[in-house]
Amino acid sequence: MPGSMTIGHTDALVMLSHTDAERLSAVLSGLSRLAATGQLPAAATAALAGGEVPDRAELATWCHNLSEYLREHL
Repeated sequence: MPGSMTIGHTDALVMLSHTDAERLSAVLSGLSRLAATGQLPAAATAALAGGEVPDRAELATWCHNLSEYLREHL
């Protein structure tokens, strides 16, 4: 359906409006920059990593890749 995005894994689907997908992509891009430049506090990095030992480079790469994926599929 034009103007929307569907994200799914097997039987569970999540629908995002085009606007929300653009916004999520921008947020992930911003998080990637903050993590890559060390501007994201360690506690925030750990929270975003599910409580695991913070790995800023991995978080930055993941956020960047997901942001680009969303942007490419809008």
